[in-house]
Amino acid sequence: MTSLVALLVLGVATATLPACAPDDPAPAASQPGPPAEPEALATGDQGVAPAARDGLGGPGASASPKPAGKALAAGNPNGNATVPAEARAVDTSRPTRTIGTGTPASCTSAAVVKAVAAGGVITFNCGPAPVTIKMTATAKVRNANGPKVVLDGGGKVTLSGQGQRRILYMNTCDEAQGWTTSHCQNQDHPQLTVQNLTFADGNSTGDKAEGGGGGAIFVRGGRFKVFNSRFVRNRCDRTGPDLGGAAIRVLSQYENKPVYVVGSTFGGAAGQGGSCSNGGALSSIGVSWVVLNSVLSHNEAIGSGANPAKSGTPGGGSGGAIYCDGNEFTVRIAGTIIENNKANEGGGAIFFVSNNRTGTMTIEKSTLRRNPSAKFETRGFPGIFFLGARNPTVSGSKLS
Repeated sequence: MTSLVALLVLGVATATLPACAPDDPAPAASQPGPPAEPEALATGDQGVAPAARDGLGGPGASASPKPAGKALAAGNPNGNATVPAEARAVDTSRPTRTIGTGTPASCTSAAVVKAVAAGGVITFNCGPAPVTIKMTATAKVRNANGPKVVLDGGGKVTLSGQGQRRILYMNTCDEAQGWTTSHCQNQDHPQLTVQNLTFADGNSTGDKAEGGGGGAIFVRGGRFKVFNSRFVRNRCDRTGPDLGGAAIRVLSQYENKPVYVVGSTFGGAAGQGGSCSNGGALSSIGVSWVVLNSVLSHNEAIGSGANPAKSGTPGGGSGGAIYCDGNEFTVRIAGTIIENNKANEGGGAIFFVSNNRTGTMTIEKSTLRRNPSAKFETRGFPGIFFLGARNPTVSGSKLS
């Protein structure tokens, strides 16, 4: 029923990374019919805020208390993918430093920025009720500090970009954050973990450094992990052929080790999803991912013209939830729900292009449904556009 669309092959360079991707379409598949109702979202492992130590907070009103309620609930409760040891939560029972001195007012943006720059294991002591810390500046990791940098919200802390700024930034190749090796794109530190946190209303629109993207979090180099966290209403630039990641953008990881995303939610309900030119939740170039027991829903890729941008268009619009580009990388999705995402161009759920056709993707015990691709996707894989070593390997999963 569909016509073939010519495949365009053109490298797109991002910063100093290797050239990236030919991105245009394979034959489109017909849209799926009405699927079953979604599983409920749910609880993951909950963190507990420890007693105050080395409190970095001060007077201020950047943290507003929320009504008392249950601790953070994130991820897919029915996901049963095994979580490897290195992907599990970091023990934060003995923090290096704690943000706040027991009240919401002590948990300020300045305290977060200071703690992240200092590094180490960081927890929060903002009182018994959930709080939202309104970030007035982006928290930036200093590359010489750590090597572990762990932010643990104890299930009660939301970091908000207020729709005005990116929330968290790490870049081993950013001279302003200090160079610590002669091979910044391939070093094993800092090792950044975010856990038991909500990242809300991050916005990197207009920040085109390193190719842009990463509305809530931008990472280049070192290692990065997400555990039991939520990402809601994050944004990045609306157009651009290869920028993306309304929630998270990652460029390079040490020895191509994967970014782990475990028991986390991106969007989760109508009006809560992320929006960007590409990758309404996650985006990367040359980076491997392992996404376990998570939920990615109601995210959108809103660019137009794909990559390379068609004549007369600004480019973008691929990967409603996930946008992956580069050469040698892998993506594994297990125990995860990806639903109700959409892309103006290709890959309403996932866009995957391995330029040299070495990349692989596996989908295990997962559900992908209602992820419309407006222009193109790979035949037989609803919601997915894939160019790699072979077709995606799918087991124990439902794609519709």
